[in-house]
Amino acid sequence: MELLVIRHAKAEGHGHPQGDAARALVSKGHDQAARVGRLLKKVERCPDVVLTSPLVRARQTAEALCAAAEIPGPVVQGWLACGMDPETAIRELVAFSDFERVAIVGHEPDLSSLIEWLLGCAGSSVEVKKASLTGLVVHPPAWHARLLFHIPPSMIVE
Repeated sequence: MELLVIRHAKAEGHGHPQGDAARALVSKGHDQAARVGRLLKKVERCPDVVLTSPLVRARQTAEALCAAAEIPGPVVQGWLACGMDPETAIRELVAFSDFERVAIVGHEPDLSSLIEWLLGCAGSSVEVKKASLTGLVVHPPAWHARLLFHIPPSMIVE
């Protein structure tokens, strides 16, 4: 399976009156997410399914990405919320292993920990910036991976 790992785009700052989960994307974040979607469409790497954290900023990122890529909307997955550990992610991704290409939209430091775990490296060796796109080839059932690409948001231009 090809796994596309996407961190949510730029959101409102910390200290939201309704709590962290309610932080929404700012205008720049909507643009970043749409650029990721258009890039995936342009390079013909659209996912078969997009899984997203239930937090507002991640859901909005996934929705904007799907709209720009002209693919079906995201599927909310509680396990992608803040605090996800690699073992949980792998256990949950098993249900999607029949798909050729799966995208997940989530949070830091969870996504970098997952990538490090899949690549067999540890210790802050991966940084996933907001609205970045990382592609991995993942081999179930061993769940080891090979890095295909890592594109920071500054390089996702039109």
